[in-house]
Amino acid sequence: MQKKEPFIINRLKSVGYAFKGMLILIKTEASIKIQLFIAIVVTIAGFYFEISKTEWMAQITMIGLVMSIEGVNTAIEYIADFVHPEHHHKIGLIKDVAAGAVFIASIIAVIISGIIYLPKF
Repeated sequence: MQKKEPFIINRLKSVGYAFKGMLILIKTEASIKIQLFIAIVVTIAGFYFEISKTEWMAQITMIGLVMSIEGVNTAIEYIADFVHPEHHHKIGLIKDVAAGAVFIASIIAVIISGIIYLPKF
């Protein structure tokens, strides 16, 4: 029987795997690069316009939500391509639904950005 790792060691390894996954996502996915660029721009805008704590919370939440869902979408695409490398109607449907989730989060993020920044102009 294999000896179980201590809890802290196991958690540290998990964080390492998650960090590795984040780096892979940023290095390989064009959409996450665009989202990261937008996140940097709105963060700079937040400092420039001195947005409130509540606005910061909304902005950071939406950045995290959009980028996280993009990561899940990418993972779904990888799994779908692995399971069925050729084009398949059902796999296409699964990918479209996952992309739709990113689209919904992105639209809400744009609306929240408008609520935060349009009054400042």
